[in-house]
Amino acid sequence: MDFDPVLLARMQFAANITFHILFPTISISLGWMLLFMRWRWLKTNHRPWLTAYRFWTKVFALTFALGVVSGITMSFQFGTNWPGFMEKVGNIAGPLLGFEVLTAFFLEATFLGVMLFGHGRVSERVHLLATFLVAFGTTMSAFWILVLNSWMQTPVGYEIINGEFHVKSWLEIIFNPSFPYRFTHVLLASMLTMAFLVAGVSAWQVLRGRANASTPLALRAGLTLAAVLIPVQIVVGDMHGLNTLHHQPQKIAAIEGVWHTERGAPLLLFALPNEAEKRNDMAIGIPKMASLILTHEWDGELKGLNEFEAHPPVRPLFFSFRIMVAIGSLMLLVSWVGWWLLRRHGWQPDRAPRWLIGAIAGMTFSGWIATVAGWYVTEIGRQPWIVHGLIKTADVASTTPAPHIALTLTGYLITYVLLIVAYVSVLRYMAEKPSDSYDPAPSGGAATPLPTQFANKENAA
Repeated sequence: MDFDPVLLARMQFAANITFHILFPTISISLGWMLLFMRWRWLKTNHRPWLTAYRFWTKVFALTFALGVVSGITMSFQFGTNWPGFMEKVGNIAGPLLGFEVLTAFFLEATFLGVMLFGHGRVSERVHLLATFLVAFGTTMSAFWILVLNSWMQTPVGYEIINGEFHVKSWLEIIFNPSFPYRFTHVLLASMLTMAFLVAGVSAWQVLRGRANASTPLALRAGLTLAAVLIPVQIVVGDMHGLNTLHHQPQKIAAIEGVWHTERGAPLLLFALPNEAEKRNDMAIGIPKMASLILTHEWDGELKGLNEFEAHPPVRPLFFSFRIMVAIGSLMLLVSWVGWWLLRRHGWQPDRAPRWLIGAIAGMTFSGWIATVAGWYVTEIGRQPWIVHGLIKTADVASTTPAPHIALTLTGYLITYVLLIVAYVSVLRYMAEKPSDSYDPAPSGGAATPLPTQFANKENAA
């Protein structure tokens, strides 16, 4: 059987970015949650906040390490599978990736050491500052990466000389038309992913009888953040969709399964897109709702895929988008119901219905599913272009034989599955065996052991 080397190279990069995005999605926002916990400890001197901070700092370190390793592998693939990309776009992509390393990665990597090992050795203010700089560094890292990705979706501020892209305006490139919406959307997705991770792990501790005094605090913080941000994400997602409709109408047409230009297009809840016959089988939809959402008019016109010379594959976009929306809706339901019921029980999870705690625990990694589905919509929706409307993906692929790519793809997939299993297993182990056995010195110096009786009392609580 003959395999298309370009398709295999795309599958390999998709596998890498699918694995990689899981961890920055958590670390970008977990840094800010750590800052909040750290600040609450200084503000209230309530020890459970410090306990929560220590636990989630360990989770952050583990997550950050896996994100770095997978990111390096992804950069490596630019040279092995897509050498033409940097040959043509390197004048733009190279500096942006360099900015990410110099202004973001070095910042978070440097102060991560202070955050992990400096408590009790530096002053409380310095340690708080280190936590802030780590959180800020992760956000700046996302900033530069999303600048490049958004520019590839909506390229502006360039000129082409001898087949190579050159910068005309860095300001236009950085703040390209889709960047503000994509950056905000991704940050909110990161916050929601982290919020459900924090709430879910805390709920798991309750179910396993391993909760301590910090567990209700972390559960409340995660659930409250999710309940507040999901409606905001819906609004931002709508704005992002309108921007995409303007700049990439073929992507929206594929998402909605619109084969032929029509007014009053229905919102398809389910269908089986039939690309061979250019129609939808077994379609179930709400009349005119797609036009209303995307154009804010009942009879708004949506361009069909028939009007575009090239358009992305329909089925992956159609189903990925609906998976993202379905998971997001479930997150909204669980966060609102959970917040209301737990508030009624005084934020004492042991008094709440067990089915509720189980539901929150079951949603621990729901953000991962929604994020990956949304990222598939973004990336597959750009095809067949790698730089939208300018460079096709196939034009920058390497000449590496298909069997070689297939072999490395298999190796990547096996490694990634093992690493995800290991990550979840370690997280479960940490959740079921929480420890907080020492007290930091108030202002530098060596840490002081926590009295055993106090530690036992706290763990029992």
